[in-house]
Amino acid sequence: MVGFDLTRLRMLRELEERGTLAAVATALGYTPSAVSQQLAVLEREAGVALLEKAGRGVRLTDAGRLLSRHAELLLSAAEDARADLASLAGEVRGTVRAGGLQSATKHVLIPAVVRSQVDHPQVRVELTEIELEQALPELRLGALDLVVSDEYDGHPRPRPAGLTFEVLHEEPLRLVLPPANAMARRKGPVSVAALREDVWTASERGTGHLAVVESTCRAMGGFDPDVRHRSNDADVQLELVRRCGAVALLPALALPAADRGLVIRPVAEGSVGRRLVMITREGSKAPALAGFLEAVREQAARLHA
Repeated sequence: MVGFDLTRLRMLRELEERGTLAAVATALGYTPSAVSQQLAVLEREAGVALLEKAGRGVRLTDAGRLLSRHAELLLSAAEDARADLASLAGEVRGTVRAGGLQSATKHVLIPAVVRSQVDHPQVRVELTEIELEQALPELRLGALDLVVSDEYDGHPRPRPAGLTFEVLHEEPLRLVLPPANAMARRKGPVSVAALREDVWTASERGTGHLAVVESTCRAMGGFDPDVRHRSNDADVQLELVRRCGAVALLPALALPAADRGLVIRPVAEGSVGRRLVMITREGSKAPALAGFLEAVREQAARLHA
């Protein structure tokens, strides 16, 4: 019976998900040549062709895809074994790799790391600021253990099988105006329709934030916004409001408590909101991860307060 090496199986699994040897090498910290050599060894162990030429690259054969599915199960079983041994030893140690968008990292994940350093000093937590589209493959492959992302009203995120989704926090979106804007001089909520002629700032194309800005302007104001400035960094969007006279629609967590260069108002036509969602792999039970998840949930509860 063939005894497969888990590192080589992970490379095969990564290749199926990422598509190129270069991407696998970057993700795992090897050279493309080293990845190719290890997969050649795996082919000899399997006794069948696992890869075939595809243009300038390679792709998995039917046998390669079959072994990749088994590799997913074996890698998961190995992870469970490590978690069970750690539980048996009564130790909370290990590495937790967490990712999140900017506001979630700042307001949820970083405070959770601070708490974890006190409660579980032998747990190493690694943080990465990352958008959901890039995070989901990393989560499925085990390069990340949890992700905190967002989801806007009317724009649900994909929910792939094998992952668990948990809503941590719900909050409203607010209109952000420069003080010189005519609508900023009025008290109370501001009408989206009244901002038809303004220049807008939002996140990059393909993001949920840009989608909610465009859909809100169309549904509540009857117009397509002139989104002239794009950045996934909320601080950059706020600076565009302060210095360039743009207007924005941003979640409460992204807004400063007080800033004379900004006027923050509710939307007059109705509520627009977003949710922070924590995503993990189904069945993940490592004590280190469980302890960090508890810290994340506690921090999310403080946001509600």
